[in-house]
Amino acid sequence: MAVTFLTIFPVSRNLDRGPMDLSNSRAFFPAVGLLMGLLLVGVEAGSSRIFTEPMTAAFLVATMVIITRALHLDGLMDVCDGVFGGFTPERRLEIMRDSRVGAFGVVGGVTVLLLKYGALLSLLTISGPGKEWALLLFPALSRWTMVVLLGAFPYVRPQGLGSPFHGHGIKIATTVAGLSALAASVLLGGFAGLGLFFGAVAMAWLMGWAMAKSLGGLTGDTYGATNEIIETTVIIVATALAAQEWLEPLPDLLDRF
Repeated sequence: MAVTFLTIFPVSRNLDRGPMDLSNSRAFFPAVGLLMGLLLVGVEAGSSRIFTEPMTAAFLVATMVIITRALHLDGLMDVCDGVFGGFTPERRLEIMRDSRVGAFGVVGGVTVLLLKYGALLSLLTISGPGKEWALLLFPALSRWTMVVLLGAFPYVRPQGLGSPFHGHGIKIATTVAGLSALAASVLLGGFAGLGLFFGAVAMAWLMGWAMAKSLGGLTGDTYGATNEIIETTVIIVATALAAQEWLEPLPDLLDRF
């Protein structure tokens, strides 16, 4: 169900889904992110045999937009329009509900896509190991931070895309998501991955607090905006870590001792 909700792949489209089932699917958000990372590794491996790094980076950005139906990117643009275009929580929510995209949304979306492209291009030019671990990690961590927001802040709308995740939450699902994200961070990135995990959590909480204060609570759009911004941030930081050869899987680190 998490795969169907977060991606274009209709894995469970024919299954009966209740609010509790959708809420519990948060347990698998980081796992879905890892699957996205595996797809990115495959795209990078295939494209790099034919095209140069700039074209491969463009393919990676396009892949993420396509397989997510631009759902999170749409949320980012709505939040930019609402937060920067309104002066009261009510007006901001009204702007975010509008299907049209304004100037703030366009600027926010373009900025994030440019930063992702630049970071991925820099990542692909790294000659040493670390590229694969970064491609695997960033989708998993960004989707874990959406789980953090689901449990930490109230939902402001009576009905919306994120409303089924509230009122039916189970702590076990959140714990499973957190443990899987933590395990992936340590196994794929070692100590640097652990730092990325806690840094992403801290950034998500700060973003959630700021958006909840501005809007009176969170919405489905704010989850998407958080995913996009943290995804971009993790790519940038992971690229810097990989360039310094600090992003190493745990087995490689243990071999040194």
